[in-house]
Amino acid sequence: MLTMRWLDGPEPELCGVQALLFTSANGVRAYARRTTRRDRPAYAVGDATAAAASAAGFTRVESAGGDVYALASLVAARCVPDDGPLLHVAGTVVAGDLAGALGSAGFTVRREALYEAVAATSLGADAVRALSEGGVGGALFFSPRTARSFVRLLAEAGLDDHLRTVEALCLSPAVAQAARTLDGSRVMPWKDVRAAARPEQDALLALLPDHRDGE
Repeated sequence: MLTMRWLDGPEPELCGVQALLFTSANGVRAYARRTTRRDRPAYAVGDATAAAASAAGFTRVESAGGDVYALASLVAARCVPDDGPLLHVAGTVVAGDLAGALGSAGFTVRREALYEAVAATSLGADAVRALSEGGVGGALFFSPRTARSFVRLLAEAGLDDHLRTVEALCLSPAVAQAARTLDGSRVMPWKDVRAAARPEQDALLALLPDHRDGE
């Protein structure tokens, strides 16, 4: 539902910055494209983002294992406001108020947009075919934006009724809410909409049938 567009620009300014904050693996990838510097601690919103940071060469990486507010709590526990600002490496659109959560704890957060997530304008031909033929049992959604984009494009393609046999498996209640309706009003006819127990990839994957059956 989204295509990543890496933005051009100079290396991120790290003078005085005490730590880097990553709220997605794409933020890590965008940072790695701009600079080779890995000399700051990296705090990641979840385990997948932390794994991307480690793979990119960061040696001091810690995962909040949740959402941006879990990340804010982790950073507040590990960092001191007087040690300098925090750099949030992000896209042009962000979810949650990380800067506000940390600002209330006395931190200065500077957000730098290094990439743009461009929404798809239509469903892919393979997705349309699979939905039309009843070949989809579930759809996984990691963000409210991708969920909203999917239901909008599905409605535009006239495929609403094909959701009656499809489960929407969502990373969080906020994502589930976005998947349930079109533009916040028209209810989509999913077979079921469920949210992961925790906003983590492993918890989302645990909703899949094989995991539920203990296989």
